[in-house]
Amino acid sequence: MDILILIMNNLQYWVFMALSIFAVIGAVLAASTREDAFRAGDRKNKWSWVGFLAASAVGMMLPLPFIPWIGAVVTGIYWFDVRPQLRAIINGDYSY
Repeated sequence: MDILILIMNNLQYWVFMALSIFAVIGAVLAASTREDAFRAGDRKNKWSWVGFLAASAVGMMLPLPFIPWIGAVVTGIYWFDVRPQLRAIINGDYSY
């Protein structure tokens, strides 16, 4: 029971910890994606996204009020908007 209370008290910390892991994975995937896919998708360049995701992973670990939320939004934009479009372009589906 004490562990459940401890987890509930630190729920925001655990959520941002999980999201920062996704940001690191996203940064690695963005770094391994071809540069021309970003240009074809009309997105920021490859190293900008790697920097955004790395900074958001670090920012989500900071105990500041708004920085972790900004990092979570950047991570969400990559995973739910940029990455699916890049995967479609790399797989030859240009209808995105």
